[in-house]
Amino acid sequence: MLKSIRFILYIELILLWRRSHEWLYPLVFFMILILLFPLALTPDPDFLKKFFPGFLWIAALLASLLSMEHLFVTEMEDGHAEQLLLSQLPLPMLLLIKLIAQWLTTELPLILLTPLLGWIFHLSFTTISSLVISLLVGTPILTLIGSLGVTLTHGLRQQGVILGILILPLTIPVLIFGVSIIKQSDMNLPIAGPCAVLAGLSLFAISFLPFAMSTALRLGLDD
Repeated sequence: MLKSIRFILYIELILLWRRSHEWLYPLVFFMILILLFPLALTPDPDFLKKFFPGFLWIAALLASLLSMEHLFVTEMEDGHAEQLLLSQLPLPMLLLIKLIAQWLTTELPLILLTPLLGWIFHLSFTTISSLVISLLVGTPILTLIGSLGVTLTHGLRQQGVILGILILPLTIPVLIFGVSIIKQSDMNLPIAGPCAVLAGLSLFAISFLPFAMSTALRLGLDD
């Protein structure tokens, strides 16, 4: 089974790498949002240090939403989704493998860029570290919630609009705890509490949302 999981993950990463628009467009969108932040508000260093981490979280959320738009579209069009149902591996596990590949290609590059962006905006090492930790723990939830929204809205007209309305309210707790990690770090307070909450939410999402997605996907294919 482990060989099958590694093989499927490798294939998914190769396919996503070849469909460069699915990960390159969100990355460029993320960079443009970050670079527009001081231009739209103020280049004052104190202001940027105070509000930049929260804005970066919002930019990551919007970039994640953009990357979700084409998720499962190719599988639905070429009949690969029906083949997933016939696989020896459980459908929730297959979906989880696909989402791991999705996170590695869309969310991880944003996290790797965060230290560079923090250095450009004169953030302290402590703030950059807490920001990276919060994104590492919180972005898997964004990927899982977004993918659940895609499976629920597949085939609907104006899917992108409905997807945004459905996903954004569910991501508010992630945004709140992600930003609170940075604020507590700046005040020299322990960040174990909000980190534990985000980690718990991530484990909950990883444990249960693939099953909900598989059910929604089965219902969509039956229709």
